[in-house]
Amino acid sequence: MVRYRIDGGFTDALGYLVSASAGSCTIRTRQSDVEIPLELVVTAKAVPPPPPRRSARSVS
Repeated sequence: MVRYRIDGGFTDALGYLVSASAGSCTIRTRQSDVEIPLELVVTAKAVPPPPPRRSARSVS
């Protein structure tokens, strides 16, 4: 998860870190890859993967 500045506030990119360089990082979100300039990054942290889905309950 990377929180970064946008016009009017902040937003988050939740996904996998694909690459990082001296000037930017790329996060693979559900929709697309997002390249974020490091100068806009406010915070970043590792987030554990979601728990596995439960199996469907059968109706008795």
